[in-house]
Amino acid sequence: MSSVAIEGLPVFPLFESAFATAATFARATLLGVAAILTTGRRTVTNLLRTVADLTEGDPSSYHRVLSLAQWSGLALAALLTRFIVRHFWPEGRVRLVGDDTVTEHPGRQVHGKARHRDAVRSSHRYTAWRWGHKWVVLAILVQFPFASRPWALPVLVALYRSPQDNQKRRRPHQTPGQLLQLLLRLLLRWFPDRQFVFAGDSTYGSHAMALLAPRSQGRLHLVSKFPANANLYEPPPPYAGHGRPRVKGRKLPGPREVVAKAERTRLNVAW
Repeated sequence: MSSVAIEGLPVFPLFESAFATAATFARATLLGVAAILTTGRRTVTNLLRTVADLTEGDPSSYHRVLSLAQWSGLALAALLTRFIVRHFWPEGRVRLVGDDTVTEHPGRQVHGKARHRDAVRSSHRYTAWRWGHKWVVLAILVQFPFASRPWALPVLVALYRSPQDNQKRRRPHQTPGQLLQLLLRLLLRWFPDRQFVFAGDSTYGSHAMALLAPRSQGRLHLVSKFPANANLYEPPPPYAGHGRPRVKGRKLPGPREVVAKAERTRLNVAW
């Protein structure tokens, strides 16, 4: 079986170091190829039907790849991210996007499931709920020659847990914004000599995210929706050693004031 390739370079062998054994890697490769070829639900059973003539050993050994086999998802993410950056962003600022998505899994024994708001079906007057997993996704924007708009290739994901689930397991609750900050810190650690531009909706346009950008020593830039009447302040001055420490610095002009005084520039954008 020939491995999937990009521009003549085989892709799957790049991830072999993330697997503990060669047998596990071989089965994971076959499942990966089958996931690309399979239409409909991509369960392990359906994947094995697609590549039935290529399977070796008992079918249960392919199920164990996702349940018992030893392999590192974080190592896979690091290898994939380095491959994408090396081939599609060899220089310049790497463009990132982030968001969260809900996959429906209403079963009683589904690990980590909770009730989440469905942003697609909800409105200001009506809230639609879905039972399942809420994934926080960090993706790299890549421009392919066959598409007019860039594609977002997911490289890191984190499972969001509900406040009730975290309280039950006695661990601190993390919001989607905090989980995305964790993914961005991983990316900054993997690429200490690169700069990134991250774009996200108002969920990720928070004070904590705004503080993360300057702490990266200019390597991370944040683009997000912002209220026009937001009150902005400089960082608090250093603590003088007496009295209550200040939490805000000097007041800055609001976004509406800045836009009103800024010069207008006409641009053509791809929408």
